[in-house]
Parts: sequence; structure tokens; C-alpha cells
Amino acid sequence: MDAIRWGMIGCGDVTERKSGPAFNKVPQSKLIAVMRRDAVKVQEYATRHQVPYYFTNASELIHHPEVDAIYIATPPKYHEEYAIACIQAGKPVYIEKPMALNVASCALMAEIADANQIKMVIAHYRRALPMFLYVKELLETGEIGKVDSCEINMYKSAYPNIGDTSNWRVYPEFSGGGLFYDLAPHQIDLLFFYFGKAISYKGAAANRGNLYPAEDFVEGEILFENGVHFKGIWDFNADKESEKDVFTIHGSHGTISFPVFGSEITLMKNDEIKVIPFEPPMHIQQAMIEKIVAYFLGKGHNPCSAHDAILSMQVMESFVYGKDSLFSMK
Repeated sequence: MDAIRWGMIGCGDVTERKSGPAFNKVPQSKLIAVMRRDAVKVQEYATRHQVPYYFTNASELIHHPEVDAIYIATPPKYHEEYAIACIQAGKPVYIEKPMALNVASCALMAEIADANQIKMVIAHYRRALPMFLYVKELLETGEIGKVDSCEINMYKSAYPNIGDTSNWRVYPEFSGGGLFYDLAPHQIDLLFFYFGKAISYKGAAANRGNLYPAEDFVEGEILFENGVHFKGIWDFNADKESEKDVFTIHGSHGTISFPVFGSEITLMKNDEIKVIPFEPPMHIQQAMIEKIVAYFLGKGHNPCSAHDAILSMQVMESFVYGKDSLFSMK
């Protein structure tokens, strides 16, 4: 292939700006087909984004002869089913995070992809954004000396009607967990991206507000092989005045802090504070999609493999469900 013609399963709000249009802005890439069960909404989406083919049946999209690769942007409940169908059709697949509902499903998907030699990428797209790559550069060049610890503090107030049945993110049977499973994959993936292998982790979760079935408070710790110690707190039922999104890395000569869902880095060193702003991208997944297209065309490496994504899934499952998460893949 000299270009990738994409099919997209699921075309909800997240694809309107974050990902959908980016497939047409990346060289050697084109979004040619979309699928959604609602016939009216999928036709409207196709018309709005000038996509030539649209379907209400995923199998029709997967097996369409002009579709080379598939992006799965449904709730996590359906990731395993659709990913396996894509693999069996011989088509590479790009899957939204979290990769699936649980580690067992992720492992099965990875095993089937590996056995069939089908390429699979998971949407931990912050790995490809300039701001987070700059943090990695600061760490690798020793800007703050030897890193000994880091922490994540995320406090968000509950928004109105959070427990409405249309909000699948707070129903574990659709999302795997609560808002932690929706937002923390990006944060925890960055931990592995920056610090490498973990040797232990533990955590706990609770439903303090009882606004919906899933947990709304999570805390956990990770010890990395290189000695870095991590602590994290996620509170999704905090008061409005306490809201924050801060990832802090402590080194022997300074501190780096930044919001994972924001656009500036604060570097504190030698009693000086430097704020480094970054322009938020119009389509946040575009940089990742560029890397995926190169990988699918045989011109680059996998920017986030299934095996990479399973690392964060193991941690999340351990924190929320208390499962033994030192899961080894052969």
C-alpha cells in the first residue's frame, strides 16, 4: 500500500474534532467509511465530514474491499469483539483507550493479533504530542537531575446528571470502571512512557458519592524498576474549588509539573520558575495518526502497542479491583 484508507467504527462526539478530521489531514491517509448503529446520525456524520461510505453494521465496514485499516472509537465494551473481527479480516486496527474492559480481554486481543501478524495500535496519543515529548526530553537530558518520585493529583467535581444512563463512562459494564477508566489511561501510560518497567503497584477505590455504579475515588502507588516512586489520587466527586489536574515529577535538582489535560509545563529549578506554554492542537490525535500511518505503511515503529497499553490496564485493574496485576505475557 502507498496510502491508508480508513474505516471508523463509532462516530460519536469524541471523533468530531479530536480524531475524525485528522485522518484526512495526515499524508497518505483518508477516512472513507464510518459506522454507527443509528442510521440517521451516521448519515449526518458522513455528510458533515464528506465520508463516501457509511454503514449501520460493523461487519459491512470491516469487510469493505476499499477499507485498508480500521479505527475503533466505540465504548470499551465493544473493543474486543470489533478488534478480533478486524484481525480475522486481515486488517490492521487502531483502538481507543482504554484498550478493553479488563486485562484478560486485552491479553486475548494482543495474542490473536500477534498470532495473525496483524498490526494493532492503542490510542495513548499523548505519547506523540510535543508537550509530553518535551517532558521526556527534559528527563532524558537530566534537566532536574535524578528523578526519585512523582505524583498525580486529579480532582474533578461531579457534573449535573453524571449518573444519567446515557453516560456510559460511569457504568463498568460499558467502560470497565468509572471516570478513572476514561481519563487515567493517558496519565498512567505516561508514567510507563517516562519511567519504564514497574516492579510493584497497589491501590484502592471507593464510591463515595453514590451518584453512579462505578468508583469515584481512586488512590494508588507504583514502584518502578529504576527506583522512581509514584503516588496518585483521583477524586471525581470533589468540590469545585478543589479542582486540579497536576502531574509532578521531583528530581534532585528541580521539579517538572504539568496538567495531562492542559497545555503548559512548569519547570522549577535553582529557585527559578519557568512556564513553557504549548499550543493545543486542533485535532489532538493527528500527531499519533501520522505515526500510525507510517507504521501501517512499514515506514515506522508502533507508537503504542497492545503490550504497552496492557501495562496501564494492569495498574488500573489493580487499583480499582484489587486484582493481582503482575500479569506476564508470553
